[in-house]
Amino acid sequence: QVQLVESGGGSVQAGGSLRLSCATSGYTDSRYWMGWFRQVPGKERDRVATIASDGTTTYAGSVKGRFTISRDSAKNTLYLQMMTLKPEDTAMYYCAAAPSLASLWLGRPDYWGQGTQVTVSS
Repeated sequence: QVQLVESGGGSVQAGGSLRLSCATSGYTDSRYWMGWFRQVPGKERDRVATIASDGTTTYAGSVKGRFTISRDSAKNTLYLQMMTLKPEDTAMYYCAAAPSLASLWLGRPDYWGQGTQVTVSS
């Protein structure tokens, strides 16, 4: 059974930092693309960042330069380092795994985590 479990969310003031983690289990295909998405109530789930097995990354324009996605294949863990947080970064953050970048970009990964809440106050 595949599981993705996020952690590291919380409440911070604007300008602060958080590091999200996503522990994966149940599969060992390191070729999977991994990604972070976020969603606020009443809106669609938006892609934040993606990373391939070779380390190739993509970022949404709104987070580029502030967020860094990384993965530790030995630990089967995905990370999202978030710096200079803004109130508009407030959302539920989800990690996802997919066999291709296209699947992530379409918001159709094979697996989703349960989410971790990030709240940024001004």
